[in-house]
Amino acid sequence: MRDFLTELGIQPVNSGVFAGEWVEKPSGGTIESISPIDGKVIARVNLAGDDDYHRAVDRVSETFKGWRKVPAPKRGEVIRLVGEKLRKHRDALGKLVSLEMGKILPEGIGEVQEMIDICDFAVGLSRQLYGLSMHSERPSHRMYEQWHPLGPVGVISAFNFPVAVWSWNAAIAAVCGDPVIWKPSSQTPLTAIAVQNIVNDVCADAGFPALFSLVVGSRHAVGEPMLADKALPLISATGSTAMGKRVATVVAGRLGRTILELGGNNAVLVTEGADLDMSLRAVLFGAVGTAGQRCTSTRRLLLHRPIANELTERLVSAYKQVKIGDPLAEGTLMGPLLNTAAVDTMQKALEQIKKEGGEIIYGGQPLAEMAGGCYVKPALVKAPKNLPMIQHETFAPILYITEADTVDELVAIQNDVPQGLSSAMFTDSVRSAERFLSVAGSDCGIANINIGTSGAEIGGAFGGEKETGGGREAGSDSWKAYMRRQTSTINWGTELPLAQGISFGD
Repeated sequence: MRDFLTELGIQPVNSGVFAGEWVEKPSGGTIESISPIDGKVIARVNLAGDDDYHRAVDRVSETFKGWRKVPAPKRGEVIRLVGEKLRKHRDALGKLVSLEMGKILPEGIGEVQEMIDICDFAVGLSRQLYGLSMHSERPSHRMYEQWHPLGPVGVISAFNFPVAVWSWNAAIAAVCGDPVIWKPSSQTPLTAIAVQNIVNDVCADAGFPALFSLVVGSRHAVGEPMLADKALPLISATGSTAMGKRVATVVAGRLGRTILELGGNNAVLVTEGADLDMSLRAVLFGAVGTAGQRCTSTRRLLLHRPIANELTERLVSAYKQVKIGDPLAEGTLMGPLLNTAAVDTMQKALEQIKKEGGEIIYGGQPLAEMAGGCYVKPALVKAPKNLPMIQHETFAPILYITEADTVDELVAIQNDVPQGLSSAMFTDSVRSAERFLSVAGSDCGIANINIGTSGAEIGGAFGGEKETGGGREAGSDSWKAYMRRQTSTINWGTELPLAQGISFGD
């Protein structure tokens, strides 16, 4: 077994249930974690059954009763210590992310750094859970609002960011007074188990060993019960739009809250006069990074016609130089897709693209000679703006290139998809930039100028509109989703005036 797995407490067979303590023999069966790097089994995980799930929820619900009473700055101190533990194990956890998910090592380590950064952010936030003071219309009255902990939070995360998305929720929820129960992707269970191992000592020392709990399990045994569980007033879910519609429907049926981070179909717009060197670097990273398996991956390149041929030619040349291979090896720029099913999905998408009139100008082929069967060449596609496949997100390195004559046309094409997560424009024109950022510009939750679609900082609220779900996580005032607002009015006088000047019974 590799040294970094030992450091993270990963065994040949692991429990996938933590409820204040590891459940030795969960009842939900066993799965294998298979590395897309070489197709080999890394380790096995025993899954949660129905009884294990309810045991974990009961423990989390009991934890909430005590954790909510801890002063928020003291809760922040616990998260500070969690961040310190993550710093200690950053490189080892980053390697496990790469081994289990397939992203290159710098991205794996960068994902763990993102966890550390959100912990730092949450520590400061723990002293800034501000309410407002309002002037009452009634004499001798004081009116204000305050924020209270909401309750246990259920987090459902996806394979492509197997640890960072949990931390966006867990760090913020914890300082807000909410314990967290986590259902990670069954494609990447070992990273979740490693995170649980890292945080356990900190939580136990704080007197709340079930502050963060884990239930690796199937949709039937864990996913659906979590959605329907009134003990979890908030469900934060990351995944496909189809999955998000199911989450929204079930949780809304019990009047619960959701944070939904769903599909992305992100575009980079490049105008005449833009810095093409910057544009090229941003598009290359956005489209090829994580093998096109980010929710913020660049999937559409919309080019002002005067610069379209030059940038396209430069992009083809750059794609030819992308080093594809073992993501743990130095110098690799693109690792494998998650599994062979993802490769098949990409091939089917490319066949459909050709049927609809798209032209594949580079790549797209599986690299069958490489171990594991999960490696492909990234694809470049010249696409008319009305190509039907453009409307759909394919979670693979396929980049559509579309040309237009005006900035207004570029913006209209950018907005003409169901998804609305991330967008970017490269331009040296202040007017074009402001047009893109105006109320009639990009309709996405993220809109950048001279920065690509990937790589959002945790200080800003992350999320999108339309079929992306409308949720917001991480920075800004995203913390409000994890708390309940209470408006309070205090009458310190000797009379009982009513609002709106109403008289009753005089």
